[in-house]
Amino acid sequence: MTTTAATTAPAASTTTPISIASNSSSGAAGGSVINVSSLVSQLVAATEGPQQTQIANQTAAVTANISALGTLQSALSTFQKSLSSLSTPSAFNSETANSSDDTKVTATADAYAVSGNYAVTVTNLASAQQLLSAPVASAAAVGTGTLSLSLGTTSFSVAIDSSNNTLTGIAVAINAATDNPGIGATVIQGTDGAHLLLSSTQTGAASTIAVSETDGGNALAALTYGPGNLTHYTQEAAAADASFSVAGVAFTSASNTVSDALSGVTLNLLAPTTAGSSATLTVANDTSTVATNIQGFVSAYNTLQTALAGLGNFNASTGTGGPLLGNPVLTGTENQIQQVLYSFVGSSSYNSLASIGVTTKADGSLSVDSSRLHTVLSSNFSAVSQLFSSSNGVAAQLNSTISSALGANGAISTYGQTLTAQENALTTQSNALNTQMTALTASLTQQYATLNTLLSSLQSTSAYLTQAFASLPTVQGTPNA
Repeated sequence: MTTTAATTAPAASTTTPISIASNSSSGAAGGSVINVSSLVSQLVAATEGPQQTQIANQTAAVTANISALGTLQSALSTFQKSLSSLSTPSAFNSETANSSDDTKVTATADAYAVSGNYAVTVTNLASAQQLLSAPVASAAAVGTGTLSLSLGTTSFSVAIDSSNNTLTGIAVAINAATDNPGIGATVIQGTDGAHLLLSSTQTGAASTIAVSETDGGNALAALTYGPGNLTHYTQEAAAADASFSVAGVAFTSASNTVSDALSGVTLNLLAPTTAGSSATLTVANDTSTVATNIQGFVSAYNTLQTALAGLGNFNASTGTGGPLLGNPVLTGTENQIQQVLYSFVGSSSYNSLASIGVTTKADGSLSVDSSRLHTVLSSNFSAVSQLFSSSNGVAAQLNSTISSALGANGAISTYGQTLTAQENALTTQSNALNTQMTALTASLTQQYATLNTLLSSLQSTSAYLTQAFASLPTVQGTPNA
């Protein structure tokens, strides 16, 4: 009677099976039964995979937040730079000076200028002295020795020898002197011969030219000039001071650029005014520059607002949000900035951005009504200055708010430190997991290699027994009677 062994089908597995089959024939005596390398690799991957995926996902999220925080810091820093032209009272101490006749006089004003109209009358301009020598034969040797020249109270000397004792050589020596205070020398060729032209670069009655020599009154004496010795040169232009008046007060100046006549104003005298008339100089607040600075502030805020929206908005069509969506650091910073933008400053009727023409559009950006702004600046400049630059002014408060947020103990810096700590911790976890998996790989390899050796031994024994049983003699059964 033949007995058939019953077999039971294994239950279906819900996980990917791990293969332990050898690539070699398992029936060969002494052959490998288990592919240890493949088995260990699969077991380690199954253990490591979920943990490594979790670490990778957390690391990606932290990295995205660090990048977003950097974008926020950069956007705030850029916006803060636009505040420097509005956040302090000195930023509004800008004046303009305009002349009714800029062919006669122009001017510039600084922060100390006082607004008002000033009549300027120019009688004479400051001039520089120019001397033209008597003619000399073009190539003639003039003489040797030392020429001493002075301009005002400053003097210098040039040595004249056989290498430079012509007018051209003397002119070159004068111009090359390192201690020359401002006398230019050139040679002019005329039908009557060569002339040495000495020109002062300094205007004013005190900047006169004098020339003396040391050759004992010989040939170089023909180039001397000074008090009591005026025959060797013709004065082409005299050294003279400028004479003018401001608001009826007379002044003189050695220069045509005058900064000490009218406080905070530098005058540039260009030509005498017509007899009996004057040029009107108008000094006023520099409303144009301030308006430009306010427009720059608005543009900078709109750029910031776009950056913040990209970090924290939610896109309903794609179902995705910005990297800092709902983050309290971002929302807190936005709220602080908006509170300042919509605050009221001072008791003037121009105590808010909206009151001077800076309003908010539907998308949150700002716009400027230029006409309104210029009207307010012209009518109440000090109110606009207070709105932006006073201790609780819009620009001053924004500057303080951003400095606090970006400071070492600010919300942004603190959050950045938290993210860095998280990133470092995840790196440590990843390194620890790698170390654990290396140890697990070694342990499993040793265990399954030992098992493989045992199975291989059993396989050999099985093959031997099979051969032994096959060689036994066949037992003949006794036939039935």
